[in-house]
Amino acid sequence: MPAPDRRSATVATIDLTALAHNLSEVRRLIPSACRIFAVVKADAYGHGLIEVSRVLARHNVGGFAVATVQEAVLLRNAGIREPVLVMAGLLPEELPDLVRYGLTPVVYDLAFVQRLAEQIPVDAAPWPVHLKLDTGMGRLGLTPAEAWEALQRIRAGGHLRVEGLMTHLADADSADPAYTNSQLARLDTMVARIREADISIPLIHAAGTAGILSHPASHRDAVRPGIMLYGYHTCARLTTPVFLKPVLCVTTKVVQVRTVAQGESVSYNRTFIATRPSRIAVLPVGYADGYSRTLSDRAAVLVRDRRAPVVGRVCMDLTMIDVSDVPGAAAGDEVVLIGRQGSESITADDLATWQDSIPYDVLCAIGPRVPRIFRPDETARN
Repeated sequence: MPAPDRRSATVATIDLTALAHNLSEVRRLIPSACRIFAVVKADAYGHGLIEVSRVLARHNVGGFAVATVQEAVLLRNAGIREPVLVMAGLLPEELPDLVRYGLTPVVYDLAFVQRLAEQIPVDAAPWPVHLKLDTGMGRLGLTPAEAWEALQRIRAGGHLRVEGLMTHLADADSADPAYTNSQLARLDTMVARIREADISIPLIHAAGTAGILSHPASHRDAVRPGIMLYGYHTCARLTTPVFLKPVLCVTTKVVQVRTVAQGESVSYNRTFIATRPSRIAVLPVGYADGYSRTLSDRAAVLVRDRRAPVVGRVCMDLTMIDVSDVPGAAAGDEVVLIGRQGSESITADDLATWQDSIPYDVLCAIGPRVPRIFRPDETARN
């Protein structure tokens, strides 16, 4: 990966000390014996897959979870040796790389069992897999009957071994725990059947961030924290307070300040028409960088410790803000899109509200042409 270009006007700064703090919050909330699979898919939610994973590995997470074989291979090539769960859909042609790089697949389809078994070298130890039970997500997963059949096939075949049984909670961030409780009950039914048959599965896991924060009964043998590692959650209720620190901030710089007369418009489709003589600052960032077009005429940024509204359509490469009420605003000024300036702050939650979305969407959307700059993990020096 090329070094970040610090000459770029728009940069994302990643605070790795905050990342380490958030991991410590995960550990505070779960049983000490509970294993952590850190979710680092989608370039660690836009934070930088390799750098984030290296810090988490130094803090002794029990493994990583990604969506694709390609993401997992990047981890292996970067020297990450911890177990890596591949959780999303797998194509037959990806199985050789899965085996070559020592990856742990999540099994969600009966046909997959035989296809994977055929890839395992004859002299190899049984390959670890995690069975994914669909308890109500309605996405990838095995029905209880299919999960039982998969378990029997794996035990009979000898090429694979079931290391884990997992499910995915569909509504864990809701204020109403009823649906999550029903999913956990379905999981418990399957676990009881397995134990009655005297079959041992080392890892039962269900909880992502919302489960960790809102449903202690979901913690089981392992958890899969994602968004909370990066400083956010979407839970409507918490069973205990949590103290998360946003890991990422995004800044840019003013490239021009221009005067717009009353009645003149700004940007495409004339959605903003000045109601007074206005000073408009132009920012070199747009939806190609992940600053969504839906933020047009809705969002705000920070300039000289003050909020300034986004005006007119956000363009592919440029965004305009009204700095009429920001004395002295000028070309070269730092502008905070996500982060803190003075006593003011703007978070990914704020952007999510303005664009009718969730912080996951905001963070993952930050594009590859925005350089990532990493502040070192200060806890590693203690």
